[in-house]
Amino acid sequence: MEKIWGFLHDGAPFSFINVAILASVIAIIADRFVHILTKHQVNGEEFMAQIRKLVQAGNIDRAIKLCEAEPLPLLQVVKAGLTQVNRGEEAIIAQMDERMGEVVPMLEKRIGVLWSLANIATLIGLLGTISGLIKSFAAVAFAEPAQKSALLSRGISEAMYNTALGLGIAVLCMFFHMILHGWAKRIKHDLERTQMKLENLLTLKRE
Repeated sequence: MEKIWGFLHDGAPFSFINVAILASVIAIIADRFVHILTKHQVNGEEFMAQIRKLVQAGNIDRAIKLCEAEPLPLLQVVKAGLTQVNRGEEAIIAQMDERMGEVVPMLEKRIGVLWSLANIATLIGLLGTISGLIKSFAAVAFAEPAQKSALLSRGISEAMYNTALGLGIAVLCMFFHMILHGWAKRIKHDLERTQMKLENLLTLKRE
């Protein structure tokens, strides 16, 4: 802890700003992982196979109840289509599109912020670097000979610590942005594929 505090103290004040950004980054990453793991871990193929059997058997009410078993986004999208089965193709598509318009933004929420925070952390680290270099040059130019070495060392430490912290946060943001964005994209495709399958199933059934 002493080493960490020394690291932050030598990089102050910009290092403390980046620590606040780091806390926000960790909170966003944790929130997105929890959301995806608790709301989107559904086997779409297996679930649609069950829905298909019920719909083909004419058990629409039972299919709707199956969707109400858990408050999961994929189930909500399927339920939206099933509840409109007697109102025609346009009503089915419109209701499912409306539900998708609610589900997808929640899936992608705050993931894009990670990229912005990566840039902000890098720039704050750069400000800290410039601040440290200015202090180093000032020490060389104006400080007493006996103090030059200590002031020069302190300025360079501030510069390097801020550079390392800013770049470290940026790398963390980009790494998890890549993972979460790819994950969300795959889930979105699964939702769209499930929506298309249900639309085909319900509209063909009506014919």
